[in-house]
Amino acid sequence: MIKTLHSRHNKIFLDKLRKLRESRGLRQADLAQVLGRSQSAVSYVECGQTRLDIIGLRDWLEALDYGFQRFLRELDVELRRLDALRLRSKPGKKHKRATRQARSRVSQLFQIGALTKK
Repeated sequence: MIKTLHSRHNKIFLDKLRKLRESRGLRQADLAQVLGRSQSAVSYVECGQTRLDIIGLRDWLEALDYGFQRFLRELDVELRRLDALRLRSKPGKKHKRATRQARSRVSQLFQIGALTKK
């Protein structure tokens, strides 16, 4: 299994969480109070020292009054964009890359239909 803690994908995820909180005009302490957690717990999540599970992410987004499915769709678009940039070969160099597009786990969930209903 690929280590994702310090990956670019995880950085995009964490930046998206932080920017969403900031767009709501909330400090970490404000969000922590709504979540019933400490400010340091919010900080640890946003800097990547602590991971959110799927239920924790749902609670986090609910506290920010943001749709869970909307967040996942937007994140998937951003991750696909990053993957597309990484898959481009550099001019003058020939790389043997798989022609099949890489699919993120989130996009696989949407294909299954588990999260397609609002």
